[in-house]
Amino acid sequence: MRKLLSLTLLALAGSTAFAGGYRVSIQGQKQLAMGHTGVAVVNSAEVAFFNPAGMAYLDKKFNLSFGANALFAKTKFQNSQYNWEATTENMGTPFSLYATYKVTNWLTAGLAVYTPYGSSVEWDQDWQGAHLVNNIDLQAIFVQPSVSIRVGEHFSVGGGPIFATGSVNFNRNVAINPLLSVGGSGTDVTLDAQGITAWGYTAGFMFNPSKKVRFGMNYRSEIIMEARKGDATFNDVPGFASASPTLQNTTFNADLPLPAELTVGMSYKPSEKWLFAFDYNRAMWSVYQALTVDFLNPDGSIRNTSNNPRNYKSSSTYRIGSQYIANDKFTFRAGWYFDESPVQDGYFAPETPRNDSMGFTGGLTYKVNDKLGIDFSFLYLHFDEVDNSYDHYQENGNTLPFGGTYKSVVFSPGIGITYGF
Repeated sequence: MRKLLSLTLLALAGSTAFAGGYRVSIQGQKQLAMGHTGVAVVNSAEVAFFNPAGMAYLDKKFNLSFGANALFAKTKFQNSQYNWEATTENMGTPFSLYATYKVTNWLTAGLAVYTPYGSSVEWDQDWQGAHLVNNIDLQAIFVQPSVSIRVGEHFSVGGGPIFATGSVNFNRNVAINPLLSVGGSGTDVTLDAQGITAWGYTAGFMFNPSKKVRFGMNYRSEIIMEARKGDATFNDVPGFASASPTLQNTTFNADLPLPAELTVGMSYKPSEKWLFAFDYNRAMWSVYQALTVDFLNPDGSIRNTSNNPRNYKSSSTYRIGSQYIANDKFTFRAGWYFDESPVQDGYFAPETPRNDSMGFTGGLTYKVNDKLGIDFSFLYLHFDEVDNSYDHYQENGNTLPFGGTYKSVVFSPGIGITYGF
């Protein structure tokens, strides 16, 4: 129960995406194909997300980019000591929409709408880790209006507010104890929170010392998500426990911090055909030490409080990408990134089986005419196999670790359009 919102709000984190429990960055077809670089790249309206300051350098007065992906995620769990095996396979459809408009030679306005995740986690009901999670379904949309101001020929600044709205539906068994079951089905709780909203902001700059080199920086603020009076519904409660106050349907509150992120990078254009880019991202996950959830009485007072230790550490992502303009019709892209996990040993849960990963990306653009292009991208995300556990689950005063070996993989094809005039 108390582990619900840790995953919920991680999934809503600004420039990242948790799909099927994985951190998958999918915020633009062109930039995804280039290893998800973009803080110092001006390719299309996608720059409204990666670094709003870059909108000032788009050539066309109006620019539009729209894209969507099919995201397939699979995780296999195994504990050889007890001969446990489980698998979760999920699909999601994250999308993004970006538009920019050059108001004057020095002022450009933009709008970014995107989903920072696009899937779910669904283990078998009553599996060995059911006391941590059975299934979870996350939905979120971020809306980000922004402006870019050009200061002279070589420097620009940009930024704007971020509005996040989302919902979550989560189910887990309330205990390992087999007595808390009906007909072999463990007593479980479904937590449902709708209309979760929060505000943050993004700001950045771009510096172009020459026609070949660009530098960029983008900062995305910490966001506090406030879940208020979500519904907690208990199922398969045995008769002897039906009067227990802790197993009565109720509501819950929680305040959750999403970490700030800083991205810096550069791009280099040695010729008219080639472009290379490098980004470094630092996510300040160390702010996320524990999650406190208050379960409420009908009058709104606190019935009981649970505290879920997370002890995350700040983590880094390293990205590189390249682009090659083959001719007037075709542009090809490729990239790679390494993403460090913020999860420390002993805090590894099946809600977010997040370990270090490497992303391999590629794609192309087919230019239909001077105004319209069709973008294709592909991401293969390989997670290091990890043998780890969550050591902080308590039942009847006892700490009961749960762990094993996790093998995870994600792949995602995408398509989009770019339009401008």
